[in-house]
Amino acid sequence: MNHSFYSADRMTHLKIVVVALFAATLVAGVGILSRVGGDNNIQTARVIKAGKPVAFTSSSASVVR
Repeated sequence: MNHSFYSADRMTHLKIVVVALFAATLVAGVGILSRVGGDNNIQTARVIKAGKPVAFTSSSASVVR
């Protein structure tokens, strides 16, 4: 049982690399499979055209006439 990564022997390092490679491949595969599907969910952008210019003002002062 190696309690330190630095004092581990060659087989322990190899096991860690193999497990990490397997996990990375699994995560990448799940990501690719979840993205690749039917083209039924194609999203398109809507175009929003600008209207007339509008001026907004705000003031906390009360109007005195």
